[in-house]
Amino acid sequence: MLDSDNLSRAWKRVKANKGAPGIDGMTIADFPAYAREHWPAVREQIIQGRYVPQPVRRVELRKPGGGTRKLGIPVILDRVLQQAIAQVLTPIFDPTFSDSSFGFRPGRNAHQAIRQVQAYVKDGYRIAVDLDLAKFFDTVNQDLLMSLLGRTIADKRLLALIGRYLRAGVLVGEHFEPSEVGTPQGGPASPLLANILLHQLDCELARRGHRFARYADDLVILVRSARAGERVMRSITRYLQTSLKLKVNPAKSKVAPMSECSFLSFTIQGNKIRWTDQALAGFKHRVRELTGRSWGVAMEHRLQKLGQYARGWMGYFGISQYYRPVPLLDDWVRRRVRMCYWKQWRWVRTKIRHLLDLGVSLKTAIQHGVSSKSYWHMARTPALQQALSNAWLTAHGLVSVKALWSKAQGYTA
Repeated sequence: MLDSDNLSRAWKRVKANKGAPGIDGMTIADFPAYAREHWPAVREQIIQGRYVPQPVRRVELRKPGGGTRKLGIPVILDRVLQQAIAQVLTPIFDPTFSDSSFGFRPGRNAHQAIRQVQAYVKDGYRIAVDLDLAKFFDTVNQDLLMSLLGRTIADKRLLALIGRYLRAGVLVGEHFEPSEVGTPQGGPASPLLANILLHQLDCELARRGHRFARYADDLVILVRSARAGERVMRSITRYLQTSLKLKVNPAKSKVAPMSECSFLSFTIQGNKIRWTDQALAGFKHRVRELTGRSWGVAMEHRLQKLGQYARGWMGYFGISQYYRPVPLLDDWVRRRVRMCYWKQWRWVRTKIRHLLDLGVSLKTAIQHGVSSKSYWHMARTPALQQALSNAWLTAHGLVSVKALWSKAQGYTA
């Protein structure tokens, strides 16, 4: 863990991820100078087993579907050390993990997980046992986790250091809270530790012959009938509670056709992958923010931010094989952008001048320029669609949702 090459790679990874300061307020830019001065003493403390991690800073992020997710932000030194631990342990533990585990693993991703679910549905396993682990990262049994680690790791100092990270505590405002259970989301080592614990679940599911896919604490099991699903739900819930000391949230867990369930913001309908309605609503909400009339930025900057978001969103959701909403979404985004231009032109004379410059007749330009109808209504008029044509918008930096989807599908746009 303390090898200089390993620590160098850990620092580069933490630096690339950027991130906010921990409780000490130290930024990424401040850390190299701090490390040069203090690292020899810190290294000696780790070797002697005396190093004590600092508490993490608690922040809460809003979930797209409502509610909040608690994250713990370690100080940068502890981020580097946790990353160094993860880099040493991953080659040891990852090769032992299940082929049905996809989260936070080298060479594996969410797309592979949803495609595996799709394959099971095509094979006739259409009923999903959708299990929601209640506040998983906050309720991990630390004694059980340390016991599992101890089966593989012989270095007592490393085990003790990991234990101290688990028990480092949380600073909420000015109030310190001990962490006797859980592994805080936000630490570089937490995803690996979660996989080590949930690997026990994967082994149990495989032993019972179940078809499943897991991405971190998101799990779906596929069966052939609702009766089998209810039986699996009861037995796996009992296993989680008794053997892994984890709780299942009954309000968010269900047995239903996969077409009625969500996994990683996707569902399977008619054997085809499709993004969920909630995912689409999240996209529209963010686009409304980026095209809000009250956001007083230049259109060039607005289109740049809109393009960045659309590329990122479609880079993930573009595997959806449901084409019908794509052209409608493309038209809706363009209408939002036309509305922004119309709002930005603001004054009657400015509107008329821009319309004339863009090839609209004088009579039509005047009629539109003096119109008192809403920005949203005007964005759909033939004159504005002629002036701000699809080709004109593309030339000025607006990305096409349809083109992004086609590229994600492997088609030539």
